[in-house]
Amino acid sequence: MRGYGRATPYLFLAPYLVLFGLFVIGPALFGFWMSLHDWDFQLPGKPFTGLQNYKDLFDPLSTTSEPFWHGMRATAIFTVASVPFLVALPLGLAVLLNRRFPGRTFFRAVYFAPYVLGVAVVGLMFRYILDTSFGVLNAGLRLLGRDSDIGWTTSMPWAWIALVGMTVWWTVGFNAVIYLAGLQDIPAEQYEAAQLDGAGAWQRFVHVTMPGLKPVFVFVVTMTVLASANMFGQSVLVTQGGPGDSTRTALMVIADTGLSQFRMGQATAMSYVLAVCLAVVSLVNFVLLREKK
Repeated sequence: MRGYGRATPYLFLAPYLVLFGLFVIGPALFGFWMSLHDWDFQLPGKPFTGLQNYKDLFDPLSTTSEPFWHGMRATAIFTVASVPFLVALPLGLAVLLNRRFPGRTFFRAVYFAPYVLGVAVVGLMFRYILDTSFGVLNAGLRLLGRDSDIGWTTSMPWAWIALVGMTVWWTVGFNAVIYLAGLQDIPAEQYEAAQLDGAGAWQRFVHVTMPGLKPVFVFVVTMTVLASANMFGQSVLVTQGGPGDSTRTALMVIADTGLSQFRMGQATAMSYVLAVCLAVVSLVNFVLLREKK
């Protein structure tokens, strides 16, 4: 490699760049090209329509506008409802698991274990837990004296509560592990100095832990917002988008438009609008939480 001079780093990057181009840049450009056409797998002709698929999304009289923005609204509701829990609970959990106590490794594994399950397993499990007639949750509530069963997947706001609850249970361990890695990078001398200055546990958390976790916190918030905005499997498997289409997220609308109705041009246009919205949210999040000098 020494003989290649300035080309050396690019040669090391070449395998990654080839894969990135083949599986990310290429499909993204092809998807944008599809969004400019009336693209149907079943039809031989795919006429060029320009930006019409994008204009339809903002035209209330079009057939694609209402379902798409209803899905965007459902996506926003889930994101706003789930992100605070998925950011705050793992932080508290990480602080507790960062302390030295017997069985600490065991509890770390217990909280992370659900994350290794696939969404199909989690969805099927929670369908049995949340079922109105024979679900374990309603059975437990009946033992506690509640007379009427709760429609965890068939009524509102219980469907959102169920989706947020199962998502928090499923993914809380992942963010906790990221926080734990950040906590272990904070020098112990800072806590000792704060303790010598008379700082209590809460003051050490506010003035030592949180500033030390700032980059990790920004990363966790950004990734959690993006992951929540891409929620798909939980709603498909547990509520099927119901009751009605209350929990039908934007990704469900996009998948239905492209894969069930074969209108790939309109589906890819929806995908790009969703991607732009997520990019704006991520940029705002980064600007608000960035390190200020």
